[in-house]
Amino acid sequence: YHLRTFIKPGITGLAQVRGFRGEARTPEDIAARLQSDLIYIENWSLALDLGIVLRTMWQMLRPPPTAV
Repeated sequence: YHLRTFIKPGITGLAQVRGFRGEARTPEDIAARLQSDLIYIENWSLALDLGIVLRTMWQMLRPPPTAV
């Protein structure tokens, strides 16, 4: 969890485009976000950042269905 502090927060991220956004209601939600953050830290590249930006724009145009 401490590794997350090395990355500055942004307006989007790998966890958000993978669908782990909103309120974290269970420990599994928190674990999924943490895992996505660690994957981002370990695999950072310009291509990964561009992919996140493109996926963010796509989800702005075609939002995924929300769970009720």
